[in-house]
Amino acid sequence: MAQDSVDLSCDYQFWMQKLSVWEQASTLGTQQDTCVHLARFQEFLRKMYEALKEMDSNTIFERFPTIDQLLAKACWNPFILAYDESQKILIWCLCCLINKEPQNSRQSKLNSWVQGVLSHILSALRFDKEVALFTQGLGYAPIDYYPGLLKNMVLSLASELRENHLNGFNTQRRMTPERLASLSRVCVPLITLPDVDPLVEALLVCHGHEPQEILQPEFFEAINEAILLKKISLPMSAVVCLWLRHLPSLEKAMLHLFEKLISSERNCLRRIECFIKDSLLPQAACHPAIFRVVDEMFRCALLETDGAPEIIATIQVFTQCFLEALEKENKQLRFALKTYFPYTSPSLAMVLLQDPQDVPRGRWLQTLKHISELLREAVEDQTHGSRGGPLESWFLFIHFGGWAEMVAEQLLRSAAEPPAALLWLLAFYYSPHDGRQQRAQTMVQVKAVLGHLLAMSRSSSLSARDLQTAAGQDTETDPRAPAQQLIRHLLLNFVLWAPGGHTIARDVITLMAHTAEITHEIIGFLDQTLYRWDRLGIESPRSGKLARELLKELQTQV
Repeated sequence: MAQDSVDLSCDYQFWMQKLSVWEQASTLGTQQDTCVHLARFQEFLRKMYEALKEMDSNTIFERFPTIDQLLAKACWNPFILAYDESQKILIWCLCCLINKEPQNSRQSKLNSWVQGVLSHILSALRFDKEVALFTQGLGYAPIDYYPGLLKNMVLSLASELRENHLNGFNTQRRMTPERLASLSRVCVPLITLPDVDPLVEALLVCHGHEPQEILQPEFFEAINEAILLKKISLPMSAVVCLWLRHLPSLEKAMLHLFEKLISSERNCLRRIECFIKDSLLPQAACHPAIFRVVDEMFRCALLETDGAPEIIATIQVFTQCFLEALEKENKQLRFALKTYFPYTSPSLAMVLLQDPQDVPRGRWLQTLKHISELLREAVEDQTHGSRGGPLESWFLFIHFGGWAEMVAEQLLRSAAEPPAALLWLLAFYYSPHDGRQQRAQTMVQVKAVLGHLLAMSRSSSLSARDLQTAAGQDTETDPRAPAQQLIRHLLLNFVLWAPGGHTIARDVITLMAHTAEITHEIIGFLDQTLYRWDRLGIESPRSGKLARELLKELQTQV
């Protein structure tokens, strides 16, 4: 490795001298000497690029103080630019000098210089003398016309690509696969230049007719990286084409979202919603193929975390953002629901897709009963090992958690006998693995707790300890059991909604939150409740204020 470094330094000095000689004289002899050395110089450039790409801009200038002079001399030599892949490699080398986030005026000036040289390489190859004389006669300097030529070249290529896309099977007028591949390769180091956006977009949207992808993987990767880091902004149609044509880019976009969610402390659902919308994934998921990949990655995350509430909440927020994007794109579904949820009943998906805020409050109970009936039919009338069994139905149901969270409120705010359909829905939501018998036991347990809570709501005096006893929360039962989590959420709903619940809310939560795990669970519940109330417009001023105060107090404790 050390020998390679010494060799490169020696070669550097040799070629610097050669370029100076070629620059100073334009005789037939120097031209012949240039042509003799073109292949060797290109090989030197390739080695130079391999070294430069491993360094940042500051390190490059420490190692090669005159690198800008060497590249400039090469870029203004028409023989070098015209030879084989030298032009492309020069572009790669120049892009290594760019500071992605310039910290001072020197770095900004260097970036501007590099962009000017890139414009020259791309636009002035065949027109140096003629165009220079013409534009000078009109009073324009090269710095004025080079960017214009670059824009015109990009627009011309983009127009040609659009025609290529429309020509279909007219092979005589189609751009060759080799040229498309070459264009995508040349664009890699130029992705973040705003003037190149039309060409990047045209390449993404232009589909060839070959059985395999002809654009370079490096092209897709560079675009995806630039999108994720907000270096470029492309139309949604181009982003969708990118993720449809290059699955690794879509997967990386999802992993990038997961990383942001994990690395950010104290994620409230509103912040999660901002992250999700900013990722462009909900908008792109309007295409069923993208939705299915995204949904499958959420499913894997859910399985890996054993159904973590945070993942469930994220899936629900994503689904809400996706439905908003779907409605904004087109009031009528472009694709059948079956294409988004292929393993579930279309009638069940249709009911769940209804936004609770679009359903009159007087019909909420009726809608919940209908959801319960459809889910129960899907769960209990099919073989458990089938693809469309209980877990598939549950995975669909958790996408639309707004309905599940309304069940407890409906049960607590009604003095009537708790409907069996709603009890079943709660039991299934919290513990989808249970069989019929175990789920029936949970329903009996929840019904008994509801009876105690409704009786206590009519009492003139409430105490946190009596409430906990009535709910069976002071027993030796494992607090992590799904049934216990369900009962805790019933208690939390009770203290938020019951007339006397506000006075004992803090005491109830203190008794409940005896472990850090349960404290985090209560924080998540309060945040999710406030998020849903805000969306549905059903928050009472008193309950909302209490929930926010409790949430803030708990967050300061963890």
